[in-house]
Formats: sequence, C-alpha cells, structure tokens
Amino acid sequence: MPDKSLRLALLDQARPRPVMLAIAGDSAAGKTTLTRGLTEALGPDRCLSICADDYHRYDREERRDLPFTPLHPDCNHIDILEQHLQLLALGRPILKPNYDHATGTFTRPTYVEPTEFIVVEGLHPLATKLSRACFDVTVFLDPPEAIRHQWKIERDCTKRGYERDQVTAELERREPESAAYIRPQRRWADIVARFAPISGRDDPPGTPLSAELLLRPTIQHPSLADVLPEDRTDTADSAMHLKIIRDADGTPTDCLHVHGHASDEEARQLEKAIWAELDVPGGPPDSLGRIGPDQRSEPLAITQLILLFHLLAARAGRGTP
Repeated sequence: MPDKSLRLALLDQARPRPVMLAIAGDSAAGKTTLTRGLTEALGPDRCLSICADDYHRYDREERRDLPFTPLHPDCNHIDILEQHLQLLALGRPILKPNYDHATGTFTRPTYVEPTEFIVVEGLHPLATKLSRACFDVTVFLDPPEAIRHQWKIERDCTKRGYERDQVTAELERREPESAAYIRPQRRWADIVARFAPISGRDDPPGTPLSAELLLRPTIQHPSLADVLPEDRTDTADSAMHLKIIRDADGTPTDCLHVHGHASDEEARQLEKAIWAELDVPGGPPDSLGRIGPDQRSEPLAITQLILLFHLLAARAGRGTP
C-alpha cells in the first residue's frame, strides 16, 4: 500500500488503532533500554514492543559467508516488516518472526495482536517511506561512536557469546553499512537522543551520562518554558537547559540538555511540568530511568517521559484516555 494511501486508510479507520513509536539506531545504541522503560511504564497489557531484528533474512551461521552484515537491507525482510507495520497500524494482527540473539537462530513465529501502544525498535524502522508512514512518533538514538562500541563489546561478550576481538572486527566490518543505511535514518526522526558525558567535566565514576535531545518541530513537544526560563537557556553549568540550535537543514530546533549530575529535585520539577500537560491522574511512573536494579538515570527518565508524553497525547487526541 503506498504511504499516502496508508495515511488515508488510517484516517478512515473506524476501529481503535494503536499509537506507533519507532526507535531507530545502530547496534547497541540503547534502543532496548529506552524501550523497556516505556513498556514497563504503560504495562504489557497496554504496550507491545517489537524488535525489528526479528526480520533478519539469515541466521548467524548463514551470515558468516555473506558479503554484507545485518545492517544491509538485503540481509533483512524489509518488505515483510513494511507489511506487518501497516497491519499493526490499522489495528490488525500479524504472525511475527522471532530471532534469538543468544543462539543466532530463528524460533517459532508468534501470533501478535496490537495493543494500545506499539514500540518498534531496531536497525531499520525508518528506512523506507512506507515504514515511516506507519508511525506517530519517531526517534533516533545517536550516541558517540566510542561509547556505542563500548556498549556493544560489553553486551555481545556477556550476553551473546562473542569474544572481544570478534566484536571489534565486526564493528569495523559494519562501519560502511552503518554510514550507508543506519545513520541516514537520523534525518527522519522527530526526536534525536544522544547520551554522552559532558565535555570538560570531571564527573566521578558511575555518574549517569547526560542527555541531549533534539526536539524537532515535526511534532508538538511539551512546553518547558515554565521550568526552563529564558535566562537559563545559555547557562552551560545548569543541570538542565534549553537552547535553540540550527538543525542540519538550517531549521531552528529546540535542544534540551539534561546533565547526568542533575539532582532528583531538579529532575522531578521538570518531570512534573511535563506530566501536568497531559492532564492524567497520578504522576510520572517510577519505572522510568532505570539502568540497573539500584541505579537510576535522570536524563534517561526525562527522555522516556517525553516519549511517554507523546504516546499518551496521541492516544488522547484520538478520543481515548
């Protein structure tokens, strides 16, 4: 279905349909961590998460002799992913494939019925015009490459059975395809999130990474003026500040900085202001910002809360609380 026809079909839908969020980014960019906080906040009965890696065309053993990596579109069933995204966006079930990262093999497909909210995370959710047409909100994770490489080495060695030299060799092999197929998806995101240390600060070990959020004017973001007044926007030492920058195409764009050293009190003030715009009972879910059993990141929590704001606002805009 052409993307314009899909948009018309979505508008004409009589049945309730899910709110769709895409989280795109390179391998080990933090997509699963960001997604987990959202699904836990909304609950599994309301929010479904789908990993686009399930649409790999080849298993790990088959890929050993291929001239390309999983980052290449030809290594994935992009056409089936497009079809399934259309069906989900229209509120219809799919028979989803399953790829097991622990073993590098495929398991039995799963019958999936859409819920109120669907988060699709992976390498290629924004790769095609038709796929992009299925989403209400789109995000691209853009950590510094040195940090992403570190995350990938730690994850693949501890959870996926690789040796360090195997991971570093694979990172080098993947670089041309990262540049060609993954990083270009950044241009299509409503929000670009970058988690990194603050340049020039000597924070103690264990300080959570800071967040830099590019809030593009493609969707209506929560107002932060009351919490981040104009006289703080250029204060580099403040724990949170908002400034206007020029995007890659020259468009003025809000850029929100939430530093890793932000106090609970400062972060809670911003979180309450964002939540207040939703007019939803209660407060921000406690599950936001978790990066370990006993560790919380305020920059991550605020990033997840902004995404939660967009999901709930989109649902409310369709007449469903």
